[in-house]
Amino acid sequence: MKFVVEREELVDAVNWVARSLSTRPIKTELLGIMIDVDTSITLTGSDLETSTKAILKADITSKGKVLVPGRLLAEIARSLPNKPISFVLDGTRVLVTAGSAKFTLPTLTVSEYPTLPELPETAGLIASDVFASAVNQVAIAAGRDDSLPTLTGVHIEINKNHITLAATDRYRLAVRELSWQAKNADIESTTLVRARTLTDAAKSLTGSDQVTIALSPTTSHERLVGFVSELKTMTSRTLDGSFPPFKHLLPSESSSQAVVDVATLLDSVRRVALVTDKTVPLRLNFENNKLQLEAGTGEDAQATEELDIQYNGEAINIAFNPQYLTDGLQALNTPFVQFDFTGASKPAVLSGKHEANGSKDESYKYLLMPMRYSS
Repeated sequence: MKFVVEREELVDAVNWVARSLSTRPIKTELLGIMIDVDTSITLTGSDLETSTKAILKADITSKGKVLVPGRLLAEIARSLPNKPISFVLDGTRVLVTAGSAKFTLPTLTVSEYPTLPELPETAGLIASDVFASAVNQVAIAAGRDDSLPTLTGVHIEINKNHITLAATDRYRLAVRELSWQAKNADIESTTLVRARTLTDAAKSLTGSDQVTIALSPTTSHERLVGFVSELKTMTSRTLDGSFPPFKHLLPSESSSQAVVDVATLLDSVRRVALVTDKTVPLRLNFENNKLQLEAGTGEDAQATEELDIQYNGEAINIAFNPQYLTDGLQALNTPFVQFDFTGASKPAVLSGKHEANGSKDESYKYLLMPMRYSS
């Protein structure tokens, strides 16, 4: 096996594949990245839950297959000078050379590497930038507690040419609706994918114009989801269990509405939240086209700030976790936010607006549970 590859292409491919390597694998070979040299070069990595592949274009002298320590390869690739990099298999060692820099890598047993699942059938296509934006908007609300695995995932519901993404950690709910090009115009399917897996896929596949989404048929005993760009592939086992019903949580009407400039509100939230922590809520008082932000009571540090806003409805005094509020505001990707309230003790729904007096963007909704506080 012998080939020469450009540094930037190698670093990009190795970083992508190394994402799926486990730090505590059940067998040593899963620490490795497989390098399969044929008419092109395919790099593969897996932790048996998620598998990643990348295709490299290179000047190939001889074919072969080798398994090398993956994280070491990634560190070496990033450290090499910006010159063509040659790989040569010499017995049980791989010689890596770039300019005057030379490394010798040990190899792992290729025959002990597990057989990885095949990419499932293509379900449809979506623009990569739209996909990445939607995933980022929703994944922020996914849970981090692995003892509640269904809440660490993003629910993907496909209904013909429409997709709904949803995630919740029980304190907030993010829902994004978008269109895509379904291969089968009548497709209807649901799946639950780890939020961190989906985020990795969305972030790294934006180099292509479109992302292909692949799904195992509902009759398959192995539930898989795949994401494919021009030269990169990710295949992941989906989460077991059912995502909790969520559509009924989003109210169809509201009793009070506030429209606020997002950048201004973010600045104020960050300042006032300096005297809060995870257990101390940020209090928001909406009344008479004014929003007053407050935090801290008694002998503790305190902060207040007041903003001019557009407000319609009875006065609302409500409190939120400031970090969760900040996450939602940043996810909107619009200059203005509309808060819809049904009561001070009930969740608020945040939606984006491109103009203060324009219509709100119904494609993304961020529902935020209020916190209790002592007045």
